Amino acid sequence: MIEYTQKIQEIAARLLKEGKVDMVLGFRKGTVPMMNEPCVIRNPEDARALVWDSHCGINLANYLMDRKEKIGVVAKGCDSRNIVNHIVENKIRRDQLFVIGVPCTGMVDKRNVASATEKEGEILEVLEEKDRITVKGSAFEKTFEKARVLQDNCRTCRHRNPVLYDEMAAEPVPEQEGPDPFQDVQEIEKMAPDEKRAFFESLVADCIRCYACRNACPLCYCPTCFVDESRPQWVGKSIDPTDTLTFHFLRAYHCAGRCTDCGACERACPVGIRVRQFTKKLNKDCLELFQWEAGLTLDARPPLDTYRPQDPDDFIK
Repeated sequence: MIEYTQKIQEIAARLLKEGKVDMVLGFRKGTVPMMNEPCVIRNPEDARALVWDSHCGINLANYLMDRKEKIGVVAKGCDSRNIVNHIVENKIRRDQLFVIGVPCTGMVDKRNVASATEKEGEILEVLEEKDRITVKGSAFEKTFEKARVLQDNCRTCRHRNPVLYDEMAAEPVPEQEGPDPFQDVQEIEKMAPDEKRAFFESLVADCIRCYACRNACPLCYCPTCFVDESRPQWVGKSIDPTDTLTFHFLRAYHCAGRCTDCGACERACPVGIRVRQFTKKLNKDCLELFQWEAGLTLDARPPLDTYRPQDPDDFIK
């Protein structure tokens, strides 16, 4: 995907030079390997700082909400779906945006690379060439197939190409027909109630309640989060297991019918909790009950935002 960089730079510079946007939101090289950082470009000559590779995993839709400017934004598949969400939820207007679409073959999970090189020493440089990632340290060099070190959500992503764009930076890539993205959910569904509770308690046992998952999620934009309410106080502030589970379950339900499985929550978690185990169940239910996937169209509201007489109601007890 590194070959997209020049085209992204050209489009961004042209948009700014022609005055079609006030700013372009994209990525520049980060200060540490495998961590490109979001940036705002306001001058055409600064567009050459923009980059694109397999380390642009942060969801840029997070930076669009309630902006007033005309914005050019670089968007891969999951970014574009969250942009659709924000337009539908009136957090940004479509006519404010110029979406530079970028086909995506998956983002690298830096934890996967780090775990495979932990005995080698610190990673100082990362090079990408087609489907291979090479990492270098002071005394080692190691090459991986990119597919081996992808983020989990990227392994089963069915919407690699942007669903909303004004100009593409490259030709669309083939969509994946691979494994069932809900296979892990199905395994949990087979568990007895006590097993499910034990599974989720174990899942969040290391949670330190830092709220990185919430802060990274493009859908968590409430002015005051329920965990910060004091009158009434819905959830305790400690790492008590009940309070921790309550936070994760309620946050997931707030994302029901809206989550695009972009992986921002898991990417941000400092202790590596598989936060998507909560939201993936709701994504599966929305697909099976309402034939709904979030962020694919501007012309329909999500299931929990609408009512149809023919909606299934077997779950009502």
